[in-house]
Amino acid sequence: MLGKLDWSAIPFDQPIPLGSALIVFLAAVAVLIWVTVKGYWPYLWHEWITSVDHKRIGVMYIVLAALMLFRGFVDAVMMRTQQVLAIHGPGYLPPEHYDQVFSAHGTIMIFFAAMPFVIGLMNFVMPLQLGIRDVAFPTLNSVSFWLTATGALLVNISLVVGEFARTGWLPYAPLSETTYSPGVGVDYYLWSIQISGVGTLLTGVNLATTILKMRAPGMGYLHMPMFCWTSLASNLLIVAAFPILTATLAMLTLDRYLGFHFFTNEAGGNQMMFMNLIWAWGHPEVYILVLPAFGIYSEIFSTFSSKPLFGYRSMVAATLFICIVSFMVWLHHFFTMGAGADVNAAFGIATSVIAVGTGVKIYNWLFTMYGGRVRFDTPMLWALAFVTTFIIGGMTGVLLAVPPADFMLHNSLFLVAHFHNVIISGVLFAAFAGFTYWFPKAFGFRLHEGWGKAAFWFTLAGYVLVFVPLYIVGLLGMTRRLQHIDMDLWTPWLIVAAIGIAVMIVGAACQVAQLIVSIRHRDELRDETGDPWDGRTLEWSTSSPPPFFNYARLPYVENEEPYWTVKQRALDGQAPAKDESYEPVEMPRNSPTGFVAAFFATLIGFALIWHIWWLAIVGFLGAYATFVVFAWREHGDYEIPADEVERIDRDGRAAQLAWMRKRERVA
Repeated sequence: MLGKLDWSAIPFDQPIPLGSALIVFLAAVAVLIWVTVKGYWPYLWHEWITSVDHKRIGVMYIVLAALMLFRGFVDAVMMRTQQVLAIHGPGYLPPEHYDQVFSAHGTIMIFFAAMPFVIGLMNFVMPLQLGIRDVAFPTLNSVSFWLTATGALLVNISLVVGEFARTGWLPYAPLSETTYSPGVGVDYYLWSIQISGVGTLLTGVNLATTILKMRAPGMGYLHMPMFCWTSLASNLLIVAAFPILTATLAMLTLDRYLGFHFFTNEAGGNQMMFMNLIWAWGHPEVYILVLPAFGIYSEIFSTFSSKPLFGYRSMVAATLFICIVSFMVWLHHFFTMGAGADVNAAFGIATSVIAVGTGVKIYNWLFTMYGGRVRFDTPMLWALAFVTTFIIGGMTGVLLAVPPADFMLHNSLFLVAHFHNVIISGVLFAAFAGFTYWFPKAFGFRLHEGWGKAAFWFTLAGYVLVFVPLYIVGLLGMTRRLQHIDMDLWTPWLIVAAIGIAVMIVGAACQVAQLIVSIRHRDELRDETGDPWDGRTLEWSTSSPPPFFNYARLPYVENEEPYWTVKQRALDGQAPAKDESYEPVEMPRNSPTGFVAAFFATLIGFALIWHIWWLAIVGFLGAYATFVVFAWREHGDYEIPADEVERIDRDGRAAQLAWMRKRERVA
């Protein structure tokens, strides 16, 4: 009836996961009770859970990312403290639990923290920057989000029902085959990533189609903001790379469930093929994350330098160059495989060459600031920290691209420090910068600057204190994933890294305090203008928050900084164009399709993990019925009357006009 599931799946003998699960359960119950008592369920159902508005879905992606970022950060704290406490001793995490912790940490941070954060920002901002009302496939957008949430849920269920993979954040074969991993941990990994991967692939198709086919009138490709260009490149990479991940994990699933031999040690299996396939996805994945981050930095450097982005066309060329070459460097992850000097040299050269594209961007950002009127608000601080720290991570990456050096440093903590150096400064700092930058646009009030700057400085200091020592112990010979330490030479550096993680905890606490203080003082921090940063792109031409239809009339775009052009014309005394008549706006109806499909996907994933075949069949039938009902719906859109559109639009424009007149008097 329940397949392999029985009471032995609950870790009654392990107080840490059991206690953590109890805390999460009680917190979830408390939230559900609070929502019920306050009567918020109808609001949540109609405005959020079933919403197909790209802005709402973007916010939900970011909320999911924040929750998973917290979970992944807790795992990081456990790893750093375990290694300090396990010097000449066992520490507090047994080996089998420690293996699950570092595997879950990488999986959660990449798939369920970084990816949803980046996709959430793209979802929220990109249609506004393009001057359009929604993405190409709104309901598919909702399905994508809820499938991602399903994957995150399955990973967290493994905390208390069964176990998670002990193979690392990528389930290397043959370790992940049933011979060496007979439990359900790898199965939790496979189904959570497969389900969320489908959601991510649908997102890639959706957002790429939106950028290619749904821009505002007059907006040619070379009139798009840089964030839209980098979003386009990222989503094209998703469309090209994620099928590789899906196929690779499908082959591993066939090995585990049906006795196939794609990646086994016997019967013709080839485990090195798994390495090639997983990294043929894995390295483009790095650029799927970092390219939108580069777009965020481009917007911030331009806005807070009060200048157009330097070298716009060269930035576009560098973005597309990185997009293409990212598929030609994957073998540098395993130079030690034994492919030979010629193959290693080719991939080493390609890895060094791809750094040229990033170098072009670095110089363009520096020249954007040069001669500008630079303002050091919190988003700009994150951007400046990125430039200084990312250069170090990039240089260590070029070092690792040299095969002889990589032979010495492979699987050492030097490699771990390099990867975190690049991802934290390149992606996480961009996520924090973009969150702070566009928060007023989403909610109508700014985040508190004092707490924001405190969070920035503590996070930056802790980040340096954690990973500089890891570079050093890596050079001293310390390999990754050690559950206990017996080398006194490494001890001082591990203690410094543990102090660094404590400083990062303070930074995270400051970010939570920033959010709480900002909500409590939202009236003082209110943005009446829609343009709190003196922005240059179209999203700042709307009210904060924007109306659900984004634009009453689609804007006409003449250059890559359309809103800045409008503001400058107003300051120069040119009369704005005469108002045209308003027309009705057609918008997509809310749909529970995504939420219901995710419910059945959760049943399917859980059932396949535990071999509960009848439940898997029920899940498949339910998911199929959900999409049949959606496909046969009679009315997918509704019409907003012209007078309602006019009323909402004029209210927002009145506040903006008052601000422009005030700015003109100051000038």
